[in-house]
Amino acid sequence: MPTKHHPRRGSKGYSPRKRARSEIPRIQSWPDGGDKPRLQGFAGYKAGMTHMFVVDYRPTSTTSGQEVMMPVTVVETPPMKIAAVRLYKSTPYGLKTVTEAWADNVEELKGRIPVPKKAGELKDVEFDEVRVIAYTKPKEVTGVPKKLPEIMEIRIGGGSKEERLGYAKEILGKEVDISDIYGDGSMVDVTAITKGKGFQGSVKRWGLKLLVHKNRKHRRMVGTLGPWMTWVHPKVPQGGQTGYHHRVEYNK
Repeated sequence: MPTKHHPRRGSKGYSPRKRARSEIPRIQSWPDGGDKPRLQGFAGYKAGMTHMFVVDYRPTSTTSGQEVMMPVTVVETPPMKIAAVRLYKSTPYGLKTVTEAWADNVEELKGRIPVPKKAGELKDVEFDEVRVIAYTKPKEVTGVPKKLPEIMEIRIGGGSKEERLGYAKEILGKEVDISDIYGDGSMVDVTAITKGKGFQGSVKRWGLKLLVHKNRKHRRMVGTLGPWMTWVHPKVPQGGQTGYHHRVEYNK
């Protein structure tokens, strides 16, 4: 029996590897905690990459306690503007919107999404969660060749419900800077959409080893698709969409 020299690389936990719905990543769950209310997310644009020397804090690493060089990503975070406040009520079928109020100075969004002509007020209703609709200002980033803003919904956490609502009313229609949310040296979770590479073969997509040069017909393919021609096992590495996936990095 021949031995396995180079099985496929990559986790099946990310399957199916298909294109993300939007270039704006979705956050499925938000953390709880905190004494004071604050925004639990912020948007930024990738400016580039560099490297830096840091002390390896991993206890089981072979270089634990030593200075190592690591690649880092530089993210530029221009101020975001709060366009609206939205209140949600928990139901057996998920969160349902009960009321929302928009600011009156959101000219950048006109023609992009339906915006009320007049600024509204929040109704006095019962609610369980407070979120805001914010948008970015790519005009202030020199390395981003676009003018249209990204619009997203951000949850407000920390404190009581009443404190969150008061904080949301306070920042409605104003610009928020990242220094108002995170301090220096804070550990954050980063989510984004990876660089799209289109349709790629199995070697680039899964890191397969090339077959021998005397192989018949092809080298940059898997050795066999399986014993059944009418059904291929999903673990068999094949070509397909590569990149433009939704990924999350924790504690960075």
